[in-house]
Amino acid sequence: MSDATTYPLMSDQTTHGVRVGANAFYLPDESTPEDNEFVFGYRVVILNESDRTVTLLTRHWDLIDAQGDLREVNGEGVVGQKPRLAPGEAFKYHSFAVLATRWGTMEGSYQFRAEDNQEELTVKIGRFYLTQESVHHTVDQSSESTEAGPE
Repeated sequence: MSDATTYPLMSDQTTHGVRVGANAFYLPDESTPEDNEFVFGYRVVILNESDRTVTLLTRHWDLIDAQGDLREVNGEGVVGQKPRLAPGEAFKYHSFAVLATRWGTMEGSYQFRAEDNQEELTVKIGRFYLTQESVHHTVDQSSESTEAGPE
């Protein structure tokens, strides 16, 4: 993982007119490498570029560590919310993931419901890497939304 240009540290994918961008950063102050616990924060921006109002219902994440072990995370909404996005609106949040290895990947999907016809839409979250190349030192987490695991 020495050449950052080879690996997508940020993802940017649009599905059904909903654009999702995500990037991760290593949290050394929260990690304990001697116990094989590597903590990564990540930021997600969801932008509704469609002409429909949509509501985020659920999330699905696939986390794969450097050993190839897959952990799936499913849940309602994100950071305790189910954002409703009118055309042109965006929602941003921060969360974190813990891996047993020094690097890994995340990708997944959100399930949205379109307000106009109640159609359920699967919106993809493109793969991005969790690496120690992007470091963030914890200063004050009070303004960030976080919960116990991938949102």
